Amino acid sequence: MPTSLMTLAVLEVLVFVTAFIVAAHIVFPGGATSAPAFFEAFSIKVIAFAGLNMLAMLSMGLYRRGMRVSLGQVVVRLVGAFALGGVMLAVLFYVFPHLFLGRGVMLVAVSLAFAGVLTTRLVGVRLLHLDAFKRRVLVLGSGSTASLFSRLRRRSDRVGFDLTGFVPQKNETPQVDPERIVEPAGSLAQYACDRHIDDVVIALDDPRGGFPVDELMACKMAGVHVLDVSDFFEREGGFLKLDILRPSTMIFSRGFRQSIYSDYLKRIMDLATGVGMLAVVWPIMLLTALGILIESRGRGSILFRQTRVGQNGRPFTLYKFRSMIEDAEADGVARWAEKKDPRVTRFGSFMRTTRLDELPQLFNVLRGDMSFVGPRPERPEFVEQLASRLPYYHHRHWVKPGLTGWAQINYPYGASEKDAFEKLQYDLYYVKNQSISLDLLTIIQTVEVVLWGRGSR
Repeated sequence: MPTSLMTLAVLEVLVFVTAFIVAAHIVFPGGATSAPAFFEAFSIKVIAFAGLNMLAMLSMGLYRRGMRVSLGQVVVRLVGAFALGGVMLAVLFYVFPHLFLGRGVMLVAVSLAFAGVLTTRLVGVRLLHLDAFKRRVLVLGSGSTASLFSRLRRRSDRVGFDLTGFVPQKNETPQVDPERIVEPAGSLAQYACDRHIDDVVIALDDPRGGFPVDELMACKMAGVHVLDVSDFFEREGGFLKLDILRPSTMIFSRGFRQSIYSDYLKRIMDLATGVGMLAVVWPIMLLTALGILIESRGRGSILFRQTRVGQNGRPFTLYKFRSMIEDAEADGVARWAEKKDPRVTRFGSFMRTTRLDELPQLFNVLRGDMSFVGPRPERPEFVEQLASRLPYYHHRHWVKPGLTGWAQINYPYGASEKDAFEKLQYDLYYVKNQSISLDLLTIIQTVEVVLWGRGSR
């Protein structure tokens, strides 16, 4: 998470904590002497109020990289976050009645917190986007590799760094903005220290042409972080930049590894979550099946079965609620789903927008074909086509496919080879960095995708 977003999150945690404490003393002016029962386990109540509301805000996409929405949309998302936070608190109170806050404290705390968070969003966000809150980055190189920074910098969701300039190297043809090129009069380390550089990013087209080892070591000894361009893109964008990804980077870097313990833990989580979700959503699944029957007037199947490619390239049968007309591919030709696809029924469009069509995949999770989090499973025809054209495509099959995934929450629905290339970069990031914490973050942020319809087609 960029420093600016991290700072914003800390500020808003303080808003929630302060709002709760102030509300408690407004409702109970005498403090613990006037309401000893309420002030028992007071710290736990503060943590629960702040923690669950922050979790709700995260699930509404309010801490997503590069969220660009209007004030009205921010207010709508905040209302949704506070509503979701209220539901989670209600569940907590039902399970642990002694933590009940009381309607008076709850109403005052929520009102104060909403006003405080909205003020933070209006004022704090503008301040946090100042360069003072960004990492200052100096790029070593000015050729084609370095030019990738210009494209990254123009994207609206890259706000975590301030690009201070490019240091040209011998045998490179500059392909960056000439006004951005800097040539230190002294040493690179001295230049970096004088300008308070946080990161020196190595972006040379051909490092063999002259790698300034001594200067870079001097930067490191001076406290400046030196990193490769691939690592920089991974940190700032949450993806592996395939244009510059070298096989040696994949082999020698941290990540791209699994352990039997993490696999067992993930499987246990999949089973527990799958059973829990089925216990909650089975009425919704019945209503969805009824909706399909009504629309089709009892003709056609409710479930849609299709072969997909799973872990290690093994095929499996994926289950979904049928959202297209019967025999949508009567000619036997596999096709990408299109925007406003004419094959999608009216009720099918609703299912796709709300992701209800994917609920039967819970059975795939319980069977072990899929996990809750992982790359999207594709059809064998598409896998064969994409693997022949996209580098490292088969590497996404090192892990189980998922109901949701890092690529799904960070990139819109893909329906072309270009989209597949972009999503592959996020899939490989997940394969490299897979962990329980990344899975939990992905699941939480999936709530935003479902509620706001991002990526549906």
